[in-house]
Amino acid sequence: MTRIAVGGFLHETNTFAPTKATYDDFVHGGGWPGMAMGTDVLKTMRNINVGLAGFVEAAEAEGWEMVPTISCGASPSAHVTEDAYERIVKVMIDGIKAAGPLDAVYLDLHGAMVTEHLDDGEGEILARVRQAIGKDLPLVVSLDLHANVTPEMIEHADALIAYRTYPHVDMAETGRAAARHLALLLKTKQKFAKAFRQLPFLIAISWQCTNDQPTRDIYQKLAALESGAVPTLSFAPGFPAADFAHCGPSVFAYGATQADADAAADTIAALIESHEDDFDGRIYAPDEGVRHAMELAKTATKPIVIADTQDNPGAGGDSDTTGMLRALVRNNARRAATGVIYDPAAAKAAHAAGVGATVTLALGGKSGIPGDAPYKETFIVETLSDGQFVAPGPYYGGRDMDMGPSACLRIGDVRVVVSSHKAQLADQSMYRYVGIEPTEQAILVNKSSVHFRADFEPIAEKLLICAAPGAMPADTATLPWTRLRPGIRIRPNGPAFAPDNKSRSTG
Repeated sequence: MTRIAVGGFLHETNTFAPTKATYDDFVHGGGWPGMAMGTDVLKTMRNINVGLAGFVEAAEAEGWEMVPTISCGASPSAHVTEDAYERIVKVMIDGIKAAGPLDAVYLDLHGAMVTEHLDDGEGEILARVRQAIGKDLPLVVSLDLHANVTPEMIEHADALIAYRTYPHVDMAETGRAAARHLALLLKTKQKFAKAFRQLPFLIAISWQCTNDQPTRDIYQKLAALESGAVPTLSFAPGFPAADFAHCGPSVFAYGATQADADAAADTIAALIESHEDDFDGRIYAPDEGVRHAMELAKTATKPIVIADTQDNPGAGGDSDTTGMLRALVRNNARRAATGVIYDPAAAKAAHAAGVGATVTLALGGKSGIPGDAPYKETFIVETLSDGQFVAPGPYYGGRDMDMGPSACLRIGDVRVVVSSHKAQLADQSMYRYVGIEPTEQAILVNKSSVHFRADFEPIAEKLLICAAPGAMPADTATLPWTRLRPGIRIRPNGPAFAPDNKSRSTG
């Protein structure tokens, strides 16, 4: 029987964010399934929208025996601590070494992990795996669409295969694609030629959405280029908040010959560069966005949904800034709701006060984001929750959620979801679990950039993007870059990075 060692270790690192990812963060998961080891991995990774779950399904259909090591993920944040990284990778590598005879290794990685001691977390994982298994055993990896792919990752893996949707509704499908490619490697016993291209400009995450152009068309053309000669081809727009040399978009192709791989990679890279002007769009200031939403809501039959993009916990934000909440209250928004504000102390106070009580809180604003502060006001406690629920929408895909003790707080006609754990608001259930029916609101403000669209576009009259103070700037040129590769443009058609010329003062 074909024996495959499998594992997963997922983190998207915003090196400018306020809070690091500890080992305990990976144990909890923060929107990902909690950490699992050994045989528990195969129990956890089933029927959910995660790469490893898709691979498990396909591997069982192939009749492969899987040797599970570890699976874990944590909410995007600042650097992964050295302690967390080394403890998790040790379990993975020791599991592979102890597995006995293997035919291949599959890993589900993000591709944009930076640690306290390593710029390229995944490149180091793959180097250690390769050292453990030797140069001949196939090593196939599924990656996030936001991967900042490095030459080391390309070197050590036989194939890297990235998601093609943002919102990421195809995470499990990408795991299945990795299984199909691995089956091809095992059948032919031949390795494919590799081609890797890094693009010359950063792309802000708000403009990477595959529901819109130009990205939708790029991925359609990319899929059409796959063939027997080019079995897999990927475009990763990158995660533009990691201050190291290989941050940015890339294309990677695998071909029967080097010429096949090069031609496919060059075609897609040229297509992306031809759309540089299109990777941009309208972003509103908080009051401007709220007032526009209120005007639209007068005639709308469905909610106006606003992305609080700069405090997206899916991009390293702490999900606790108060700029958009203040704008809703200041403008007297009616039938409005926002979430999720991560504030365990406020949630605890609400539970202590009880439903129907009034509580005076300094809500949120604990991250030290410039221009943000706790919101000191009196709220009514409308509902309470233990934070346990299922998120059935297309992004979370039926995942069990644990937001910890949570509450719906009301101020005026604005309702706020407050939680004790953070995860980006990308599912309608993240309102419903505290008694807010999202379809009945005039305005919804979600702490998310794009993932929320998978579940909210069908119920939205219109989507807007607002930029209140937060850890993930909507304009990549405003970040204080110091270590990008020389010459890359820090936004589409923007200035080129020069190592001795920071993009803005860090003082």
